[in-house]
Amino acid sequence: MINKRLLIKNLLAHHAENSFFDKKQQLNLHTLEGKAKFLKNVCSLSNSNPFNLSFILVGIEDEKSLIVGTDFYDDSHIQNLINAYLENPPQIQYENVIFPHLENGMVVGLVSIFPKKGKCFFKKRIYTIYEEASFSRIGSISHPEYLPPKINNSEIVDSILKVSVTNLKNTIDSVLYFMTQTHPDMKPKYQVFKEYFTVCWAGVEKVKKGETYLSRVDIELINEQVKIFYSALDEVSISYTENEFVITEYVKIGFRKNNRYIPFSVQKIIFSDSMTYQITSEIIFKTPEIDKRHLYHLYNYYTSILNKLKNNKRLHTIEQNDLQNLCYSFMLCYLHGFNNAKEVLITHKSVFKNSKYSFLYASFKEVMRILRKLKYETQNE
Repeated sequence: MINKRLLIKNLLAHHAENSFFDKKQQLNLHTLEGKAKFLKNVCSLSNSNPFNLSFILVGIEDEKSLIVGTDFYDDSHIQNLINAYLENPPQIQYENVIFPHLENGMVVGLVSIFPKKGKCFFKKRIYTIYEEASFSRIGSISHPEYLPPKINNSEIVDSILKVSVTNLKNTIDSVLYFMTQTHPDMKPKYQVFKEYFTVCWAGVEKVKKGETYLSRVDIELINEQVKIFYSALDEVSISYTENEFVITEYVKIGFRKNNRYIPFSVQKIIFSDSMTYQITSEIIFKTPEIDKRHLYHLYNYYTSILNKLKNNKRLHTIEQNDLQNLCYSFMLCYLHGFNNAKEVLITHKSVFKNSKYSFLYASFKEVMRILRKLKYETQNE
């Protein structure tokens, strides 16, 4: 079992960017430019490493290789983006790796690109990258052509993985840290599966109609130092059996006092007797039926509030209270055919980020995450 935190430390300590390893301060998959850059990196690393894993670290300051962290990125369907644009695409895995010194909710993103033989290239245009374009990695540079790899990195990557194996002390220390330091005030819990895997979770408990829900949820797979789920906003329910840990996520829909939570997705961690596990995710969200007149009122109302925010105009008390639902309301309109509602949110990202209402940026990121998951679940781009 690889301890992903040790893996990242070993990569940073002993290697500059090279033909199997790249680092980024952040990814921006909200835009075509950001998607194109990410796909280019995946393509070049895949072509240069047909026999071994290659890696992209996200949340690393480039010049001094400092671990500065990035936002938790919950996208179990990012593979669909790879498959949509790349021919002969590699399998990839995106994991959120915990470092105790980072702010709550901040992690290091670890993109693992699995070995694959044959040329990987773009099967359709995106941003400035044309159809049939291909890239290869030489040193720390991605070259705009396919070059058969001259270096086999298997031996050095294997050695990095071997020194990154987890141990009992790391596991116990991490469980104790989660229980006593990370969330001591949120009734943290843990469960061991197959006498090997340890899952820790914490959240603020709410009981509604006899059912227990959690908000401000944090879930970690301790053995690998991987954060499985993190949200400052969502409500989830958790259940588990001898072999499975199940997270059911709910999304907030509504206006003012009419808010309700609708089941959005089910994520399962399935543990096997062979000391392996797999994570599955299924979208179960069904868009609620809402009267069009109400949606037009909702859209116009929140557009007026957004214009006030943008122009630094004073908000009335009721408008300030309704800010909690601004991003969710635009999402609701988008799901009912207001196609520009999503673009309105993206255009105003900097307004949310610089607002004195800190929850606005958090809810913006949450809505973008939900829309991204819905998109990748239902189509291949």
